[in-house]
Amino acid sequence: MTEGMLEGRKVIVTGASRGIGKGIAIKFAREGASVGINYVSGHEDARCVLEEVNELSRGLLLNGDVAKEEDALMMVDNFVKRYGGIDILVNNAGIYIRKDMEGSFVEDYDRTMNVNVRGAFLLCKFALPYLKRSPYGRIINLSSQLAYKGSTHGTAYVTSKTALIGLTRSLALELAPYGITVNAIAPGTIDTDIIAGYTKEQRKERAESIPIKRIGTPGDIADAALFLASDMGSYVVGEVIGVNGGSALH
Repeated sequence: MTEGMLEGRKVIVTGASRGIGKGIAIKFAREGASVGINYVSGHEDARCVLEEVNELSRGLLLNGDVAKEEDALMMVDNFVKRYGGIDILVNNAGIYIRKDMEGSFVEDYDRTMNVNVRGAFLLCKFALPYLKRSPYGRIINLSSQLAYKGSTHGTAYVTSKTALIGLTRSLALELAPYGITVNAIAPGTIDTDIIAGYTKEQRKERAESIPIKRIGTPGDIADAALFLASDMGSYVVGEVIGVNGGSALH
């Protein structure tokens, strides 16, 4: 069997029970990584991802809310107890509450920021001692094209994804001297739960609005994540890679 691009690497992927997180977890396992599969609900979905990961490499379920300090610390501790360290952290967990400013509750904003930003901050903080010990440290944050484009129905979400870019750039400068690269991916329209409610006509219209004329897949994002996580991305620091079919150029 050919050795994978991430052979022997130890990876935590948050929000990995479905969608983009699932795609990254399976892609990384296929390339030889041991994968911690974080989820907060949907145990059956997470278990199915674990089965797929175990067919390719090794996996561990990490149940917990990334926005809670005790859960984030517990996830890191449990993963390290099993695999002995952390080489790659993928902060993918996120929520998108489709409301404009007038229709939003303060609680909507707080929950969005807590999951999408605080969660990434906590995982970075608790994983950092192990990433520093690794000869191969990587952090990949999942932002969004909406951080550049804005949105009429997702102010809190856009604010959180813009904040993740700031986190990425600052942490990249802080950690580069330790050989740890920190980068972000800004997906465009991807075929996940976010657009699950679209009608056939809405999907067609959305695809036609994208220069490349198709909606993206979790695999498209997983390919970009693999580039950043592998040796190919070792000289990429503090960047935000847009994977959006040309719908948001920056």
